[in-house]
Amino acid sequence: MVPDIGRGSRTHGLLVYLYGPGKREEHTDAHLVGSWDGFAPDPGRDPDPQVTLARLTAALDLRVKQAGDRAPAKHVWHCSVRTAPGDRRLSDEEWNAVAQRIVHATGIAPDGDPDGCRWIAVRHAEDHIHIVATLVRGDLRNPRLNYDFNKAQAVCRRIEEEMGLRRLNAGDGTAAKNPTSAEKFKAERTGRPETSRETLREAVRQAVAGADHEKEFFTRLREAGLRVKVRHAPSGDALGYNVALPGDRNRHGEPVWYPGSKLAPDLSLPKIRLRLADGTTKRITLPAADGRADWSPPARERRSATGIAERAAVLLDGGDDEAAAQLVGVGELLDAVAQTSPAAARAELAAAARAFERATRSHVRAERADVRALRSAARGIVQAGGALGRGEDGGTTAMLVSTLVLVALAAARWHFARGHAQQAHAARQTAEHLRTAYRHAAATPMRVLTDHGRALPEAERRTHEATIRAVLPEQGVRADGMLTKTDALVATLAQAEQAGHDPEALLQEAIDMRELDTAADVNDVLVWRLRRVAHLPAYPGEAPRHSQAGTRPTKTSASRTGERNATAAVGRPAASEPRTRPPRR
Repeated sequence: MVPDIGRGSRTHGLLVYLYGPGKREEHTDAHLVGSWDGFAPDPGRDPDPQVTLARLTAALDLRVKQAGDRAPAKHVWHCSVRTAPGDRRLSDEEWNAVAQRIVHATGIAPDGDPDGCRWIAVRHAEDHIHIVATLVRGDLRNPRLNYDFNKAQAVCRRIEEEMGLRRLNAGDGTAAKNPTSAEKFKAERTGRPETSRETLREAVRQAVAGADHEKEFFTRLREAGLRVKVRHAPSGDALGYNVALPGDRNRHGEPVWYPGSKLAPDLSLPKIRLRLADGTTKRITLPAADGRADWSPPARERRSATGIAERAAVLLDGGDDEAAAQLVGVGELLDAVAQTSPAAARAELAAAARAFERATRSHVRAERADVRALRSAARGIVQAGGALGRGEDGGTTAMLVSTLVLVALAAARWHFARGHAQQAHAARQTAEHLRTAYRHAAATPMRVLTDHGRALPEAERRTHEATIRAVLPEQGVRADGMLTKTDALVATLAQAEQAGHDPEALLQEAIDMRELDTAADVNDVLVWRLRRVAHLPAYPGEAPRHSQAGTRPTKTSASRTGERNATAAVGRPAASEPRTRPPRR
Protein backbone atom coordinates (compact mmCIF):
# COMPACT_ATOMS: atom_id res chain seq x y z
CA MET A 1 0.00 0.00 0.00
CA VAL A 2 1.65 3.17 -1.25
CA PRO A 3 0.75 6.67 0.06
CA ASP A 4 1.69 9.75 -1.97
CA ILE A 5 1.26 13.16 -0.31
CA GLY A 6 1.18 16.62 -1.86
CA ARG A 7 0.03 20.17 -1.05
CA GLY A 8 -2.02 22.62 -3.09
CA SER A 9 -4.11 25.77 -2.93
CA ARG A 10 -7.21 25.01 -5.05
CA THR A 11 -9.77 22.81 -3.33
CA HIS A 12 -12.33 23.13 -6.10
CA GLY A 13 -9.84 22.39 -8.87
CA LEU A 14 -8.69 19.18 -7.19
CA LEU A 15 -12.26 18.01 -6.63
CA VAL A 16 -13.15 18.69 -10.27
CA TYR A 17 -10.25 16.45 -11.29
CA LEU A 18 -11.14 13.67 -8.83
CA TYR A 19 -14.79 13.60 -9.89
CA GLY A 20 -13.99 14.13 -13.58
CA PRO A 21 -13.13 11.55 -16.25
CA GLY A 22 -9.35 11.73 -15.64
CA LYS A 23 -6.55 12.40 -18.11
CA ARG A 24 -7.25 9.19 -20.02
CA GLU A 25 -10.88 8.54 -19.09
CA GLU A 26 -9.64 6.24 -16.34
CA HIS A 27 -11.91 7.57 -13.57
CA THR A 28 -15.05 5.50 -13.14
CA ASP A 29 -17.87 5.70 -10.59
CA ALA A 30 -16.27 8.48 -8.52
CA HIS A 31 -17.86 8.63 -5.06
CA LEU A 32 -17.10 9.32 -1.40
CA VAL A 33 -16.08 6.44 0.83
CA GLY A 34 -15.50 8.58 3.94
CA SER A 35 -15.51 12.11 5.34
CA TRP A 36 -14.83 14.07 8.52
CA ASP A 37 -18.36 13.60 9.87
CA GLY A 38 -19.80 10.91 7.60
CA PHE A 39 -22.37 13.32 6.15
CA ALA A 40 -20.43 15.28 3.53
CA PRO A 41 -22.32 15.88 0.25
CA ASP A 42 -21.25 13.42 -2.49
CA PRO A 43 -21.26 14.75 -6.10
CA GLY A 44 -20.88 11.19 -7.34
CA ARG A 45 -24.22 10.15 -5.89
CA ASP A 46 -26.27 13.31 -6.57
CA PRO A 47 -28.43 14.01 -9.63
CA ASP A 48 -26.97 17.53 -9.84
CA PRO A 49 -23.21 16.92 -9.41
CA GLN A 50 -22.10 20.47 -10.26
CA VAL A 51 -24.18 22.02 -7.50
CA THR A 52 -23.10 19.32 -5.03
CA LEU A 53 -19.47 19.83 -5.99
CA ALA A 54 -19.77 23.51 -5.11
CA ARG A 55 -21.42 22.60 -1.78
CA LEU A 56 -18.64 20.11 -0.98
CA THR A 57 -15.96 22.69 -1.81
CA ALA A 58 -17.62 25.27 0.43
CA ALA A 59 -17.90 22.77 3.29
CA LEU A 60 -14.22 21.82 3.06
CA ASP A 61 -13.09 25.46 2.76
CA LEU A 62 -15.30 26.82 5.55
CA ARG A 63 -12.58 27.02 8.19
CA VAL A 64 -10.04 28.27 5.65
CA LYS A 65 -12.27 31.27 4.95
CA GLN A 66 -12.86 31.78 8.68
CA ALA A 67 -9.11 31.80 9.36
CA GLY A 68 -8.52 34.42 6.67
CA ASP A 69 -4.88 35.48 6.49
CA ARG A 70 -3.92 32.93 9.14
CA ALA A 71 -4.71 30.04 6.79
CA PRO A 72 -1.67 28.57 5.02
CA ALA A 73 -1.17 29.53 1.38
CA LYS A 74 -1.21 25.86 0.39
CA HIS A 75 -4.16 24.83 2.49
CA VAL A 76 -5.07 21.63 0.56
CA TRP A 77 -3.54 18.36 1.77
CA HIS A 78 -3.85 15.56 -0.80
CA CYS A 79 -2.87 11.93 -0.19
CA SER A 80 -3.47 9.16 -2.72
CA VAL A 81 -3.28 5.62 -1.30
CA ARG A 82 -2.89 2.68 -3.66
CA THR A 83 -2.81 -1.07 -3.09
CA ALA A 84 -0.05 -3.12 -4.68
CA PRO A 85 -0.63 -5.02 -7.95
CA GLY A 86 -2.16 -8.39 -7.17
CA ASP A 87 -3.81 -7.29 -3.92
CA ARG A 88 -7.46 -8.11 -3.39
CA ARG A 89 -10.14 -5.50 -4.05
CA LEU A 90 -10.99 -3.55 -0.90
CA SER A 91 -14.58 -2.60 -0.15
CA ASP A 92 -15.70 1.01 0.37
CA GLU A 93 -15.96 0.31 4.10
CA GLU A 94 -12.37 -0.94 4.20
CA TRP A 95 -11.13 2.10 2.28
CA ASN A 96 -13.00 4.33 4.77
CA ALA A 97 -11.16 2.60 7.60
CA VAL A 98 -7.85 3.11 5.78
CA ALA A 99 -8.56 6.83 5.30
CA GLN A 100 -9.53 7.32 8.96
CA ARG A 101 -6.35 5.66 10.15
CA ILE A 102 -4.19 7.80 7.86
CA VAL A 103 -5.76 11.13 8.87
CA HIS A 104 -5.40 10.08 12.51
CA ALA A 105 -1.76 8.99 12.18
CA THR A 106 -0.68 12.11 10.27
CA GLY A 107 -2.41 14.56 12.62
CA ILE A 108 -5.00 15.73 10.10
CA ALA A 109 -7.92 14.52 12.22
CA PRO A 110 -6.85 12.61 15.34
CA ASP A 111 -9.44 10.24 16.81
CA GLY A 112 -11.55 11.93 19.47
CA ASP A 113 -10.46 15.44 18.48
CA PRO A 114 -13.59 17.51 17.65
CA ASP A 115 -11.43 20.23 16.12
CA GLY A 116 -9.67 18.00 13.60
CA CYS A 117 -9.37 19.17 10.00
CA ARG A 118 -12.14 18.53 7.54
CA TRP A 119 -11.39 15.75 5.07
CA ILE A 120 -12.96 13.44 2.50
CA ALA A 121 -11.88 10.22 0.77
CA VAL A 122 -12.82 9.84 -2.91
CA ARG A 123 -12.73 6.55 -4.80
CA HIS A 124 -12.78 6.48 -8.59
CA ALA A 125 -10.89 3.22 -9.23
CA GLU A 126 -10.69 -0.22 -7.68
CA ASP A 127 -7.14 0.00 -6.38
CA HIS A 128 -6.84 3.44 -4.76
CA ILE A 129 -8.48 6.39 -3.03
CA HIS A 130 -7.68 10.09 -2.72
CA ILE A 131 -7.83 11.78 0.69
CA VAL A 132 -8.39 15.54 0.52
CA ALA A 133 -8.16 17.70 3.65
CA THR A 134 -8.10 21.45 4.30
CA LEU A 135 -5.38 22.48 6.75
CA VAL A 136 -7.29 24.62 9.25
CA ARG A 137 -8.63 23.05 12.44
CA GLY A 138 -11.93 23.82 14.14
CA ASP A 139 -10.10 26.11 16.57
CA LEU A 140 -8.68 27.91 13.48
CA ARG A 141 -5.13 26.73 14.20
CA ASN A 142 -2.99 24.87 11.69
CA PRO A 143 -2.48 21.14 12.29
CA ARG A 144 0.98 19.81 13.17
CA LEU A 145 2.03 17.75 10.19
CA ASN A 146 5.67 17.03 10.98
CA TYR A 147 6.85 13.89 9.14
CA ASP A 148 3.35 13.26 7.75
CA PHE A 149 4.71 11.11 4.92
CA ASN A 150 6.73 8.92 7.27
CA LYS A 151 3.70 8.53 9.54
CA ALA A 152 1.49 7.61 6.57
CA GLN A 153 4.07 5.04 5.45
CA ALA A 154 4.23 3.50 8.92
CA VAL A 155 0.46 3.15 9.30
CA CYS A 156 0.22 1.67 5.78
CA ARG A 157 2.72 -1.03 6.78
CA ARG A 158 0.48 -1.92 9.74
CA ILE A 159 -2.66 -1.88 7.58
CA GLU A 160 -1.03 -4.25 5.08
CA GLU A 161 -0.32 -6.75 7.82
CA GLU A 162 -3.78 -6.51 9.38
CA MET A 163 -5.70 -6.67 6.09
CA GLY A 164 -3.60 -9.41 4.55
CA LEU A 165 -2.23 -7.22 1.75
CA ARG A 166 1.14 -7.41 0.11
CA ARG A 167 3.67 -6.04 2.57
CA LEU A 168 5.93 -3.47 0.95
CA ASN A 169 9.37 -2.54 2.18
CA ALA A 170 9.53 0.26 4.72
CA GLY A 171 11.51 3.33 3.72
CA ASP A 172 14.04 5.27 5.78
CA GLY A 173 13.64 8.73 4.29
CA THR A 174 16.72 8.49 2.04
CA ALA A 175 14.94 7.72 -1.24
CA ALA A 176 14.88 10.18 -4.11
CA LYS A 177 11.68 12.14 -4.63
CA ASN A 178 9.24 10.38 -6.94
CA PRO A 179 7.86 12.23 -9.96
CA THR A 180 4.56 13.99 -9.32
CA SER A 181 1.36 13.06 -11.16
CA ALA A 182 1.63 16.28 -13.15
CA GLU A 183 5.17 15.36 -14.24
CA LYS A 184 4.01 11.89 -15.31
CA PHE A 185 1.10 13.27 -17.30
CA LYS A 186 3.39 15.79 -18.97
CA ALA A 187 5.81 13.04 -20.00
CA GLU A 188 2.95 11.06 -21.53
CA ARG A 189 1.58 14.12 -23.28
CA THR A 190 4.95 15.03 -24.80
CA GLY A 191 5.85 11.45 -25.75
CA ARG A 192 8.80 11.10 -23.38
CA PRO A 193 9.51 7.61 -21.99
CA GLU A 194 10.15 9.04 -18.51
CA THR A 195 9.68 12.28 -16.62
CA SER A 196 12.14 15.17 -16.79
CA ARG A 197 13.02 14.58 -13.14
CA GLU A 198 14.08 10.99 -13.84
CA THR A 199 16.03 11.88 -16.98
CA LEU A 200 17.87 14.68 -15.18
CA ARG A 201 18.63 12.51 -12.14
CA GLU A 202 20.32 9.90 -14.30
CA ALA A 203 22.23 12.51 -16.30
CA VAL A 204 23.57 14.19 -13.14
CA ARG A 205 24.56 10.82 -11.67
CA GLN A 206 26.49 9.97 -14.81
CA ALA A 207 28.16 13.39 -14.85
CA VAL A 208 29.48 12.99 -11.32
CA ALA A 209 30.69 9.40 -11.93
CA GLY A 210 34.46 9.56 -11.73
CA ALA A 211 34.58 13.37 -11.97
CA ASP A 212 37.85 14.74 -10.65
CA HIS A 213 36.63 18.19 -9.56
CA GLU A 214 33.63 20.49 -9.51
CA LYS A 215 34.46 22.23 -12.77
CA GLU A 216 34.64 18.92 -14.60
CA PHE A 217 31.26 17.93 -13.13
CA PHE A 218 29.59 21.06 -14.53
CA THR A 219 31.38 20.58 -17.86
CA ARG A 220 30.01 17.06 -18.14
CA LEU A 221 26.50 18.30 -17.42
CA ARG A 222 26.71 20.77 -20.29
CA GLU A 223 28.30 18.21 -22.60
CA ALA A 224 25.35 15.94 -21.87
CA GLY A 225 23.10 18.62 -23.37
CA LEU A 226 21.55 19.88 -20.13
CA ARG A 227 20.85 23.50 -19.30
CA VAL A 228 22.82 24.40 -16.17
CA LYS A 229 22.31 27.37 -13.85
CA VAL A 230 24.79 27.82 -10.99
CA ARG A 231 23.78 29.91 -7.97
CA HIS A 232 26.62 32.09 -6.65
CA ALA A 233 27.21 33.83 -3.34
CA PRO A 234 28.30 37.51 -3.32
CA SER A 235 31.85 36.22 -2.91
CA GLY A 236 31.54 34.39 -6.22
CA ASP A 237 31.54 30.91 -4.68
CA ALA A 238 28.96 28.47 -6.05
CA LEU A 239 26.13 27.76 -3.61
CA GLY A 240 24.15 25.28 -5.67
CA TYR A 241 22.99 24.42 -9.14
CA ASN A 242 19.82 23.84 -11.15
CA VAL A 243 19.42 21.77 -14.29
CA ALA A 244 16.75 21.66 -16.98
CA LEU A 245 16.10 19.67 -20.14
CA PRO A 246 16.23 21.65 -23.39
CA GLY A 247 12.68 22.29 -24.56
CA ASP A 248 11.08 21.45 -21.20
CA ARG A 249 9.08 24.58 -20.35
CA ASN A 250 6.21 25.54 -18.08
CA ARG A 251 2.95 27.26 -19.05
CA HIS A 252 4.74 30.63 -19.10
CA GLY A 253 7.34 29.39 -21.59
CA GLU A 254 10.13 29.33 -18.98
CA PRO A 255 12.57 26.42 -18.50
CA VAL A 256 11.55 23.95 -15.79
CA TRP A 257 14.53 23.99 -13.43
CA TYR A 258 15.29 21.29 -10.87
CA PRO A 259 17.76 21.87 -8.01
CA GLY A 260 20.17 18.97 -7.55
CA SER A 261 18.86 18.35 -4.03
CA LYS A 262 15.34 17.82 -5.45
CA LEU A 263 16.59 15.16 -7.85
CA ALA A 264 18.09 13.05 -5.06
CA PRO A 265 19.37 13.74 -1.53
CA ASP A 266 22.97 12.99 -2.51
CA LEU A 267 22.99 15.16 -5.66
CA SER A 268 23.05 18.54 -3.93
CA LEU A 269 26.22 20.52 -4.57
CA PRO A 270 27.48 20.19 -0.96
CA LYS A 271 27.04 16.39 -1.10
CA ILE A 272 28.78 16.19 -4.46
CA ARG A 273 31.64 18.31 -3.11
CA LEU A 274 32.06 15.92 -0.20
CA ARG A 275 32.24 13.00 -2.60
CA LEU A 276 34.82 14.74 -4.77
CA ALA A 277 36.90 15.71 -1.72
CA ASP A 278 36.72 12.25 -0.10
CA GLY A 279 37.58 10.28 -3.17
CA THR A 280 39.95 12.06 -5.50
CA THR A 281 40.25 10.18 -8.76
CA LYS A 282 43.95 10.67 -9.28
CA ARG A 283 44.80 8.05 -11.86
CA ILE A 284 46.14 4.78 -10.51
CA THR A 285 48.91 3.36 -12.68
CA LEU A 286 48.09 -0.13 -13.87
CA PRO A 287 50.62 -2.90 -13.30
CA ALA A 288 52.41 -3.91 -16.46
CA ALA A 289 50.79 -7.36 -16.39
CA ASP A 290 47.32 -5.79 -16.54
CA GLY A 291 48.22 -3.16 -19.13
CA ARG A 292 49.06 -4.97 -22.35
CA ALA A 293 49.79 -2.36 -24.99
CA ASP A 294 47.90 -4.35 -27.65
CA TRP A 295 44.65 -4.23 -25.65
CA SER A 296 42.34 -1.27 -26.25
CA PRO A 297 41.94 1.36 -23.50
CA PRO A 298 38.34 0.26 -22.74
CA ALA A 299 39.52 -3.34 -22.33
CA ARG A 300 42.39 -2.37 -20.03
CA GLU A 301 40.15 -0.19 -17.86
CA ARG A 302 37.47 -2.87 -17.54
CA ARG A 303 40.03 -5.50 -16.58
CA SER A 304 41.47 -3.20 -13.92
CA ALA A 305 37.97 -2.30 -12.64
CA THR A 306 37.12 -5.99 -12.25
CA GLY A 307 39.78 -6.51 -9.59
CA ILE A 308 38.75 -3.32 -7.77
CA ALA A 309 35.09 -4.41 -7.79
CA GLU A 310 36.09 -7.83 -6.40
CA ARG A 311 37.76 -6.18 -3.46
CA ALA A 312 34.76 -3.91 -2.85
CA ALA A 313 32.62 -7.05 -2.57
CA VAL A 314 35.03 -8.44 0.03
CA LEU A 315 34.63 -5.27 2.10
CA LEU A 316 30.85 -5.43 1.87
CA ASP A 317 30.91 -9.05 2.98
CA GLY A 318 33.03 -7.98 5.93
CA GLY A 319 29.98 -6.19 7.34
CA ASP A 320 31.74 -3.03 8.52
CA ASP A 321 29.76 0.23 8.46
CA GLU A 322 32.68 1.79 6.59
CA ALA A 323 31.60 -0.30 3.60
CA ALA A 324 28.76 2.22 3.11
CA ALA A 325 31.19 4.36 1.12
CA GLN A 326 31.94 1.42 -1.17
CA LEU A 327 28.28 1.42 -2.20
CA VAL A 328 28.62 4.98 -3.51
CA GLY A 329 31.78 4.01 -5.40
CA VAL A 330 30.11 0.93 -6.89
CA GLY A 331 27.21 3.15 -7.98
CA GLU A 332 29.65 5.41 -9.84
CA LEU A 333 31.28 2.37 -11.45
CA LEU A 334 27.89 1.11 -12.65
CA ASP A 335 27.09 4.54 -14.09
CA ALA A 336 30.40 4.58 -15.93
CA VAL A 337 29.91 1.09 -17.36
CA ALA A 338 26.34 1.90 -18.42
CA GLN A 339 27.53 4.97 -20.35
CA THR A 340 30.25 3.17 -22.28
CA SER A 341 29.06 -0.39 -22.87
CA PRO A 342 28.05 -2.02 -26.16
CA ALA A 343 24.49 -1.43 -27.32
CA ALA A 344 23.39 -5.04 -26.73
CA ALA A 345 23.91 -4.77 -22.98
CA ARG A 346 23.51 -1.01 -22.47
CA ALA A 347 19.78 -0.97 -21.66
CA GLU A 348 20.09 -3.56 -18.89
CA LEU A 349 23.23 -1.93 -17.51
CA ALA A 350 21.45 1.44 -17.40
CA ALA A 351 18.55 -0.23 -15.58
CA ALA A 352 21.02 -1.79 -13.15
CA ALA A 353 22.62 1.60 -12.46
CA ARG A 354 19.20 3.19 -11.87
CA ALA A 355 18.17 0.40 -9.50
CA PHE A 356 21.44 0.51 -7.55
CA GLU A 357 21.04 4.24 -6.97
CA ARG A 358 18.60 3.38 -4.16
CA ALA A 359 21.14 0.97 -2.67
CA THR A 360 23.79 3.71 -2.38
CA ARG A 361 21.79 5.76 0.15
CA SER A 362 21.13 5.01 3.82
CA HIS A 363 21.60 6.66 7.20
CA VAL A 364 24.85 4.73 7.73
CA ARG A 365 27.80 7.08 7.37
CA ALA A 366 31.37 5.98 6.70
CA GLU A 367 33.82 8.28 8.43
CA ARG A 368 37.16 6.82 7.38
CA ALA A 369 36.43 4.98 4.15
CA ASP A 370 38.50 5.64 1.06
CA VAL A 371 36.90 5.03 -2.34
CA ARG A 372 39.68 6.35 -4.54
CA ALA A 373 40.15 3.00 -6.29
CA LEU A 374 36.49 2.72 -7.28
CA ARG A 375 36.23 6.35 -8.38
CA SER A 376 39.48 5.97 -10.31
CA ALA A 377 38.09 2.88 -12.04
CA ALA A 378 34.91 4.77 -12.97
CA ARG A 379 36.92 7.71 -14.28
CA GLY A 380 39.18 5.43 -16.30
CA ILE A 381 36.22 3.72 -17.95
CA VAL A 382 34.57 7.03 -18.84
CA GLN A 383 37.79 8.51 -20.23
CA ALA A 384 38.57 5.37 -22.23
CA GLY A 385 35.31 5.86 -24.11
CA GLY A 386 32.82 3.37 -25.46
CA ALA A 387 33.73 -0.27 -25.76
CA LEU A 388 32.96 -2.38 -28.80
CA GLY A 389 30.80 -5.41 -28.32
CA ARG A 390 33.38 -7.74 -29.79
CA GLY A 391 36.91 -8.97 -29.22
CA GLU A 392 38.75 -8.08 -26.03
CA ASP A 393 36.37 -5.16 -25.38
CA GLY A 394 33.37 -7.48 -25.33
CA GLY A 395 35.19 -10.10 -23.28
CA THR A 396 36.32 -7.67 -20.58
CA THR A 397 32.79 -6.23 -20.43
CA ALA A 398 31.50 -9.72 -19.65
CA MET A 399 34.31 -10.20 -17.12
CA LEU A 400 33.43 -6.97 -15.29
CA VAL A 401 29.66 -7.49 -15.37
CA SER A 402 30.04 -11.03 -14.01
CA THR A 403 31.90 -9.58 -11.02
CA LEU A 404 29.41 -6.74 -10.57
CA VAL A 405 26.63 -9.31 -10.12
CA LEU A 406 28.42 -10.66 -7.05
CA VAL A 407 29.08 -7.11 -5.80
CA ALA A 408 25.35 -6.30 -6.04
CA LEU A 409 24.49 -9.45 -4.08
CA ALA A 410 27.09 -8.55 -1.44
CA ALA A 411 25.45 -5.11 -1.20
CA ALA A 412 22.05 -6.76 -0.73
CA ARG A 413 23.40 -8.85 2.16
CA TRP A 414 25.03 -5.77 3.72
CA HIS A 415 21.76 -3.84 3.64
CA PHE A 416 19.66 -6.82 4.77
CA ALA A 417 21.84 -7.22 7.85
CA ARG A 418 20.97 -3.64 8.83
CA GLY A 419 17.25 -3.87 8.12
CA HIS A 420 17.43 -1.66 5.00
CA ALA A 421 14.60 -3.41 3.18
CA GLN A 422 14.25 -1.01 0.23
CA GLN A 423 17.98 -0.85 -0.38
CA ALA A 424 18.38 -4.63 -0.16
CA HIS A 425 15.55 -5.06 -2.66
CA ALA A 426 17.16 -2.49 -4.99
CA ALA A 427 20.48 -4.34 -4.84
CA ARG A 428 18.78 -7.63 -5.72
CA GLN A 429 17.02 -5.92 -8.64
CA THR A 430 20.42 -4.64 -9.75
CA ALA A 431 21.80 -8.18 -9.74
CA GLU A 432 18.95 -9.38 -11.97
CA HIS A 433 19.54 -6.60 -14.50
CA LEU A 434 23.26 -7.34 -14.45
CA ARG A 435 22.66 -11.04 -15.04
CA THR A 436 20.62 -10.19 -18.13
CA ALA A 437 23.32 -7.79 -19.33
CA TYR A 438 25.93 -10.47 -18.70
CA ARG A 439 24.11 -12.95 -20.90
CA HIS A 440 24.24 -10.44 -23.75
CA ALA A 441 27.90 -9.54 -23.21
CA ALA A 442 29.16 -13.08 -22.61
CA ALA A 443 27.31 -14.90 -25.40
CA THR A 444 30.05 -14.62 -28.04
CA PRO A 445 33.21 -15.02 -25.90
CA MET A 446 31.76 -17.97 -23.99
CA ARG A 447 30.67 -19.63 -27.23
CA VAL A 448 34.18 -19.24 -28.68
CA LEU A 449 35.72 -20.54 -25.45
CA THR A 450 33.40 -23.53 -25.48
CA ASP A 451 34.45 -24.33 -29.04
CA HIS A 452 38.11 -24.10 -28.00
CA GLY A 453 37.52 -26.51 -25.16
CA ARG A 454 35.77 -29.03 -27.37
CA ALA A 455 38.59 -28.83 -29.93
CA LEU A 456 41.28 -29.88 -27.41
CA PRO A 457 42.80 -33.35 -27.70
CA GLU A 458 40.79 -35.88 -25.74
CA ALA A 459 43.64 -36.68 -23.35
CA GLU A 460 44.18 -33.03 -22.50
CA ARG A 461 40.45 -32.50 -21.97
CA ARG A 462 40.27 -35.43 -19.55
CA THR A 463 43.27 -34.15 -17.60
CA HIS A 464 41.67 -30.75 -16.99
CA GLU A 465 38.26 -32.27 -16.24
CA ALA A 466 39.94 -34.42 -13.61
CA THR A 467 41.51 -31.28 -12.12
CA ILE A 468 38.07 -29.66 -11.91
CA ARG A 469 36.57 -32.73 -10.23
CA ALA A 470 39.46 -32.89 -7.78
CA VAL A 471 39.42 -29.23 -6.74
CA LEU A 472 35.76 -28.22 -6.67
CA PRO A 473 34.40 -30.79 -4.16
CA GLU A 474 37.15 -29.91 -1.69
CA GLN A 475 35.72 -26.40 -1.46
CA GLY A 476 32.16 -27.52 -0.88
CA VAL A 477 31.08 -25.95 -4.17
CA ARG A 478 28.15 -27.63 -5.87
CA ALA A 479 29.39 -29.34 -9.00
CA ASP A 480 26.12 -31.15 -9.77
CA GLY A 481 25.40 -30.82 -13.46
CA MET A 482 28.28 -28.43 -13.91
CA LEU A 483 30.78 -30.90 -15.36
CA THR A 484 28.58 -31.33 -18.43
CA LYS A 485 29.24 -27.71 -19.48
CA THR A 486 32.82 -27.06 -18.45
CA ASP A 487 34.24 -26.75 -21.97
CA ALA A 488 34.97 -23.04 -21.44
CA LEU A 489 36.59 -23.74 -18.07
CA VAL A 490 38.67 -26.56 -19.57
CA ALA A 491 39.80 -24.25 -22.39
CA THR A 492 40.81 -21.60 -19.85
CA LEU A 493 42.85 -24.07 -17.77
CA ALA A 494 44.54 -25.28 -20.94
CA GLN A 495 45.48 -21.73 -21.94
CA ALA A 496 46.71 -21.00 -18.42
CA GLU A 497 48.92 -24.10 -18.48
CA GLN A 498 50.28 -23.08 -21.86
CA ALA A 499 51.15 -19.69 -20.35
CA GLY A 500 53.15 -21.39 -17.59
CA HIS A 501 50.64 -21.66 -14.71
CA ASP A 502 49.84 -24.67 -12.58
CA PRO A 503 46.15 -25.33 -13.49
CA GLU A 504 45.26 -26.95 -10.16
CA ALA A 505 46.84 -24.19 -8.06
CA LEU A 506 45.31 -21.50 -10.26
CA LEU A 507 41.83 -23.01 -9.99
CA GLN A 508 42.21 -23.30 -6.23
CA GLU A 509 43.20 -19.64 -6.10
CA ALA A 510 40.14 -18.58 -8.10
CA ILE A 511 37.88 -20.51 -5.74
CA ASP A 512 39.53 -19.01 -2.67
CA MET A 513 39.05 -15.44 -3.84
CA ARG A 514 35.48 -15.26 -2.49
CA GLU A 515 32.31 -17.32 -2.06
CA LEU A 516 30.60 -18.96 -5.02
CA ASP A 517 27.27 -19.80 -3.38
CA THR A 518 25.49 -16.76 -4.88
CA ALA A 519 26.82 -17.37 -8.40
CA ALA A 520 24.09 -18.24 -10.91
CA ASP A 521 26.71 -20.08 -12.97
CA VAL A 522 29.82 -21.17 -11.07
CA ASN A 523 31.47 -22.24 -14.31
CA ASP A 524 31.27 -18.74 -15.83
CA VAL A 525 32.44 -17.01 -12.64
CA LEU A 526 35.51 -19.22 -12.43
CA VAL A 527 36.32 -18.72 -16.11
CA TRP A 528 36.50 -14.94 -15.70
CA ARG A 529 38.42 -15.10 -12.43
CA LEU A 530 40.98 -17.41 -13.97
CA ARG A 531 41.39 -15.31 -17.09
CA ARG A 532 41.91 -12.20 -15.02
CA VAL A 533 44.40 -13.50 -12.45
CA ALA A 534 46.35 -15.44 -15.09
CA HIS A 535 46.39 -12.42 -17.45
CA LEU A 536 44.77 -14.38 -20.23
CA PRO A 537 42.86 -12.40 -22.84
CA ALA A 538 39.21 -12.00 -21.91
CA TYR A 539 38.33 -12.82 -25.48
CA PRO A 540 39.77 -16.23 -26.36
CA GLY A 541 40.51 -15.23 -29.94
CA GLU A 542 43.42 -13.11 -28.68
CA ALA A 543 46.84 -14.69 -28.36
CA PRO A 544 47.58 -15.87 -24.79
CA ARG A 545 50.36 -14.20 -22.85
CA HIS A 546 53.32 -16.61 -22.58
CA SER A 547 55.97 -16.47 -19.90
CA GLN A 548 59.62 -16.57 -20.81
CA ALA A 549 61.16 -19.97 -21.14
CA GLY A 550 62.32 -21.45 -17.89
CA THR A 551 60.30 -19.09 -15.69
CA ARG A 552 56.89 -19.20 -14.09
CA PRO A 553 54.52 -16.25 -13.80
CA THR A 554 54.58 -14.61 -10.39
CA LYS A 555 51.11 -13.14 -10.57
CA THR A 556 49.31 -16.25 -9.39
CA SER A 557 50.74 -16.24 -5.88
CA ALA A 558 50.74 -12.45 -5.74
CA SER A 559 47.12 -12.09 -6.69
CA ARG A 560 46.08 -14.79 -4.23
CA THR A 561 47.63 -12.87 -1.36
CA GLY A 562 46.18 -9.60 -2.64
CA GLU A 563 42.65 -10.96 -2.91
CA ARG A 564 42.71 -12.60 0.52
CA ASN A 565 43.86 -9.35 2.07
CA ALA A 566 41.57 -7.23 -0.06
CA THR A 567 39.88 -5.55 2.89
CA ALA A 568 42.95 -3.40 3.36
CA ALA A 569 43.47 -2.79 -0.35
CA VAL A 570 40.26 -1.19 -1.58
CA GLY A 571 40.57 2.52 -2.06
CA ARG A 572 44.33 2.73 -1.61
CA PRO A 573 46.19 4.49 -4.40
CA ALA A 574 48.76 1.76 -4.14
CA ALA A 575 48.15 -0.23 -7.28
CA SER A 576 51.45 0.99 -8.68
CA GLU A 577 53.46 0.61 -5.48
CA PRO A 578 55.71 -2.40 -4.98
CA ARG A 579 54.30 -5.00 -2.62
CA THR A 580 56.03 -7.63 -0.61
CA ARG A 581 54.44 -11.06 -0.95
CA PRO A 582 55.01 -14.13 1.17
CA PRO A 583 56.50 -17.04 -0.77
CA ARG A 584 54.06 -19.54 -2.20
CA ARG A 585 54.06 -22.80 -0.33
